[in-house]
Amino acid sequence: MRILHTSDWHLGRSLYGRKRHEEFSAFLDWLAQTIEDKKIEALLVAGDVFDTSAPSNHAQELYYRFLCRVAASSCRHVVVVAGNHASPSFLNAPKELLKALDVHVVGSSTESPQDEVLVLRNEQDAPELIVCAVPYLRDRDIRVAEAGERVEDKERKLIDGIRTHYAAVAALAEQKREELGADIPIVAMGHLFTAGGKTVDGDGVRELYVGSLAHVTAGVFPASLDYLALGHLHVPQKVNGSETMRYSGSPLPMGFGEAKQRKSAVIVDFGLTAADWRSRERGLAPDSIKKPQAKIETVPVPMFQELARIKGDWNDISNRILELSAADSPAWLEVVYEGDEIIGDLRERLESAISTTRMEILRIKNNRLVDRVLGQVHAEETLDDLNVKEVFERCLAAHEVAEEQRPELRQMYAETIQDLIEKQREDGTTS
Repeated sequence: MRILHTSDWHLGRSLYGRKRHEEFSAFLDWLAQTIEDKKIEALLVAGDVFDTSAPSNHAQELYYRFLCRVAASSCRHVVVVAGNHASPSFLNAPKELLKALDVHVVGSSTESPQDEVLVLRNEQDAPELIVCAVPYLRDRDIRVAEAGERVEDKERKLIDGIRTHYAAVAALAEQKREELGADIPIVAMGHLFTAGGKTVDGDGVRELYVGSLAHVTAGVFPASLDYLALGHLHVPQKVNGSETMRYSGSPLPMGFGEAKQRKSAVIVDFGLTAADWRSRERGLAPDSIKKPQAKIETVPVPMFQELARIKGDWNDISNRILELSAADSPAWLEVVYEGDEIIGDLRERLESAISTTRMEILRIKNNRLVDRVLGQVHAEETLDDLNVKEVFERCLAAHEVAEEQRPELRQMYAETIQDLIEKQREDGTTS
């Protein structure tokens, strides 16, 4: 059986106000064609299909049109789990309807791990794959909060909760496999941050358990899993060097920090040998058939819109623009000025430099002016240049809060932000 693992589409995401509908549409067209060309039989989407909990009509249209196209292809199954950007209720709303297309959606964890164990069957109704479709596990799903507990206690409870959840789901999957009497592969999905995971500047990846260092290790996941398909981190990567525990990464660069990153999807092939197939056809006992081993192949995702981050003094920037112009580049640009000379008309110079090209400047950051304390910020710096943590840190500095008081205030602020995010997702609203 051939599986394609992808995640973190973030449909509907914009980049500094620039809509990216054409990119998302081109990616989904490429993905559908790849499924056909590579004869993919199951598609696993490990979270963050949409960028917000209330996606636009256009983003929804892309999603449902893609699912209909895949349902008419060689792909027999689609499994979608929620990520941390999702509204569970929104994602779950059409799940019964989508089952008619053999699209399985798991928007949230429930009290019964049984809801996350899927037995996928072929055209002859024979089981061919068991999927532990674990969605993003929210704090309240895996930990009971107690008054006065320390950060270390929260950390331990979160890790234990994730381990216990995966153990329970995997145990049910193994039980089902025994009941079916066939040594079919067990694949698990998840949306979380593993220890040692790589991120890049500007990728939008958030700490999932705010105020905690809850990055799970590879040892948390049961040994019975034949493959682990993860989402959340945008850099394609293995977990602890394992070939069969992977992040597919985001298919599009989510920010300029990912501009030079090579994007990919993962194909997992649980192939049977010719002898195995003959044994099955003769009806021999399942234990006489070798268990299929996962063969891994990464498939490069094309670049649908070039992004380029240009940094340096004016000579560096102007020379790089000339190089891109000579190549007739249609890139979207982020320009970071780091020269010593104060240039008051930086934007005007840049617009003039690209006026006869196909390039477009989406962001200009003047580090000569930006690197100042709150209250001395240049008018060109906006909240887009700061994240919520940086705003709070500047407030602490501006109000001269004592250093020994800051850790507790940071913790309280982080938990408040997390509560607001969770409430917005439940309500289907965004900030």
